[in-house]
Amino acid sequence: MPWRLIQFIAICAVFILFIMFNLDNRSDVSLGFVEFGEVPVFLTVFFSFTAGMALTLPFIVGLWLKSRKGGSQAKKPKKKAEKKAGEKAAPNKKEGKPDPDSTPEPIPAELKDYGID
Repeated sequence: MPWRLIQFIAICAVFILFIMFNLDNRSDVSLGFVEFGEVPVFLTVFFSFTAGMALTLPFIVGLWLKSRKGGSQAKKPKKKAEKKAGEKAAPNKKEGKPDPDSTPEPIPAELKDYGID
């Protein structure tokens, strides 16, 4: 199901219902240096929401551009490779023994005992 489309339609429906119920509600809006009289409430909410989106947009674009450069994606595989190469058996806190779920460190070839004397 296209959940984003359904979410968008639901938000639009709520907004339209808000407008319908507040067509007759009016208030005075003061911007400090000028005052507007008898402004419908839904216009006040609409312009407040639009101003919030406009002020947030530069931050979102900055984060989007930073993520597109791929700096964080190049680091992730490198960390995984380093972790696998240097991974050791973690000791069990209760008994002081290695954790059975972790893989042990490989034994170097010169220390292996092949049973040949």
